Amino acid sequence: MRLNTAYEGALGDYFAESATDGPYNAHTDRPAMFALAGDVTGLRALDVGCGAGHYIAELRARGAAEVVGVEGSATLMRHARERVGSDAAVTLHQHDLEEPLEFLSDDSFDLAVAALVHHHLEDREQLLAELHRVLRPGGTLLLSTVHPTADWVWHGGSYFDEDRVETRFGTSGFTNSHRRMTMQTFLGELLDAGFALERLVEPRAAESARRVDEARYLKTLQTPFFVAVRMRND
Repeated sequence: MRLNTAYEGALGDYFAESATDGPYNAHTDRPAMFALAGDVTGLRALDVGCGAGHYIAELRARGAAEVVGVEGSATLMRHARERVGSDAAVTLHQHDLEEPLEFLSDDSFDLAVAALVHHHLEDREQLLAELHRVLRPGGTLLLSTVHPTADWVWHGGSYFDEDRVETRFGTSGFTNSHRRMTMQTFLGELLDAGFALERLVEPRAAESARRVDEARYLKTLQTPFFVAVRMRND
């Protein structure tokens, strides 16, 4: 039986708002991922787990020629549609990422983005194989996930545990489920899928996070919350 980890209903609405200007999504993950991306002008990009469309909007603002977004949550898809509006260069698909991306053609994207969705999935190997398939040779995958050390700090046990855990969204009362993994597992699965590592970063919040939530900004300077990589499709 497949797990449904899509952020629906009130959780989806909360996440959409939080991701807009929250210290972690807006001021830690996105700056790091776009620093890894470099110049995206003219690229055809895929955003898997596109959430409320924040990456799509920024990709277009930075000059991406076309962006395709894929998201499992109907709630977040609604927010994404509102965010991108009538932009004819954006196509959105509601689709379970535990299933193959059969509606996307081989070698059809220059860039794929998977921001903080990887750790929610059970069939990660399938998704990575699909991203390898739809990216052109030499194309780029940008992927971020929860840092293995953060999971160890938050959930205890052995660093080598790869169980499924529940993490709270701050003081909101909401939780989300994800599978923790070691750095060896994380990188090993990417390499096994046919990607080559170009760069790895352990993002700390940008200074702009201080005005949003100084306490959480300071936490990111002490604990590595996320890890982000730039991979080449070999």
